[in-house]
Amino acid sequence: MIKFLICASLGAMLSTTTPIDQPNNTPTSDIPPPSVILSRKEVPILCYHQIRDWKPTDSKGAKDYIMPRADFSAQLKMLHDSGYHTILPDQLYAYLTKGAALPSKPIMLTFDDTDEDQYTFAWPEMKKYGFKGVFFVMTVSLNRLPHYMTKDQVKELYTAGNVIGSHTWDHHNVRKYQGQDWVTQIEKPTKTLEAITGTPIKYFAYPFGLQNRQALPELRKRGFLMSFQLADKMDPTDPLMTVRRIIVGGGWGLKTFSNAINRDFH
Repeated sequence: MIKFLICASLGAMLSTTTPIDQPNNTPTSDIPPPSVILSRKEVPILCYHQIRDWKPTDSKGAKDYIMPRADFSAQLKMLHDSGYHTILPDQLYAYLTKGAALPSKPIMLTFDDTDEDQYTFAWPEMKKYGFKGVFFVMTVSLNRLPHYMTKDQVKELYTAGNVIGSHTWDHHNVRKYQGQDWVTQIEKPTKTLEAITGTPIKYFAYPFGLQNRQALPELRKRGFLMSFQLADKMDPTDPLMTVRRIIVGGGWGLKTFSNAINRDFH
């Protein structure tokens, strides 16, 4: 079994199964019971960070989160040649809540942390195959060239048909939030992204892939339809707020890549 490279998601999820209260502004009538959502076949969701070649100064641990460019290109070509079709969160939400049809061999590509190489390299490679993705933006990094994207680049990704999601202000662990943290880390960054894109931001990715059950209703109160963690099991009382992804490890060969997709989403 491949050990997914998830630095903090090794912690066990809280064992309580007390139902999560739904806030008044959540259309609960549109959301089926968790058992229905959990019964759907999972869609593979891949998570990338940096897309660049390794440097001599990169540590072994850092390389796990850095995808060499040739490997990324080969992975996209394999997905295309194998008949995969990228989907976006609105499609996934409709599938999970209403059983809406998806294309054959659906897959979702997601990118965390606003690295500029996602715009300068990953996006051009995706366009070769008509792929679209989800870019979870950490707003503290905006306009910090040469390593991070500008607001204009984020806007261009959105205008081209990709989805922009929230990834907090500065990657602060959601499990540690208290009081004003919800404004600083969630509300203000989300408003920043909405000003850039001109559209509501409905999707969120947890820093480090770490969630806790106290955060789930807080995110719902702020208008999010789905939130994305990493490889832990979805919360049995609110799976939409704990959608699974896997990090694609730097250095994975195509066989490992293919096996991870086919084995770990079922």
